[in-house]
Amino acid sequence: MRVWLIRGVVGLLTGLVLLAAWAGWWTSRDLPLRTSVVELAIEPGTSVRQIAEQAKTEGVEVSPSLLYWLFRLSGQARQIKAGNYEITPGVSAWQLLQKLARGEESLQAVTLIEGWTWRQWRAALDKAEFLRHDSRDLSDAELARRLGLTPDALEGRFYPDTYTYAKGSSDFKVLERSQRAMERQLKAIWTQRASDLSITQIEQVRILSSLIEKETGRASDRAMISSVFHNRLRLGMPLQTDPTVIYGMGPSFDGNLRRRDLRADHPWNTYTRNGLPPTPIAMPGKGSLLAAVQPARSQALYFVARGDGSSEFSDSLEQHNRAVDRYQRLRRQAQ
Repeated sequence: MRVWLIRGVVGLLTGLVLLAAWAGWWTSRDLPLRTSVVELAIEPGTSVRQIAEQAKTEGVEVSPSLLYWLFRLSGQARQIKAGNYEITPGVSAWQLLQKLARGEESLQAVTLIEGWTWRQWRAALDKAEFLRHDSRDLSDAELARRLGLTPDALEGRFYPDTYTYAKGSSDFKVLERSQRAMERQLKAIWTQRASDLSITQIEQVRILSSLIEKETGRASDRAMISSVFHNRLRLGMPLQTDPTVIYGMGPSFDGNLRRRDLRADHPWNTYTRNGLPPTPIAMPGKGSLLAAVQPARSQALYFVARGDGSSEFSDSLEQHNRAVDRYQRLRRQAQ
């Protein structure tokens, strides 16, 4: 009797050892997949058993029962988070469990470029893949209200950066994040302003920095371009910057700015009106925001493009006219 008992215990222990070895092998081996990437979208409230069955349905060639018991026996079943996940070759069942428990969702990205206008930003957002386009059918006014803004306050409100999002996220989430990022940057930069600026309100930084952004060919010129604008504002001179005129023309601009366009009065024409335009004309980046509050110290009132991305700065109209003649002549010779 004792011999049989000993043999039974030994057999049981041997079985447990073999089972543990098999379980270790099974949980650590690469999961077989039907496709190169399996997308697993887990909705809130999905049970662990349903998740295991969904993995099988979507393309993970494994027993749902085995996957279910792994989730349950691991003690991490309740930690599994809803979201959008990608299962790629080389992922084991144990690694899949860790991914789901940590909420390591597969992320997409959309980039807002410095100097883009609101319409360019919205177009990029509308084209972003795997994003839920909840704002696509809304007018600018309706969208602005959803974001807590006035209908004419969308330009310059979103910070240029790359924003990641989980598949199926709402485009409003991306907009809200970029909106909050711009406000954080603006408030932080306002605390770093020089003491003798020609502007006195934080909203003016948003507008002035957008002009700097559109006029800058080289980052190293931002502080000098800012200096020109500040000097002109201080003297009551019109800013006379072409990008504001182009912005005010809207879709009617055909790529060729004519003299009659510079004379046609509208709120954004800084040739016919003094001071800053009523709104930003683009989304300024951090460099332009900082330049707006920390201009270079100079007497410059003019600048002209050299043709290589940089600008030539002048203190007087006479110097400026000579610079214009020189660089226009060089451009004609290059042609």
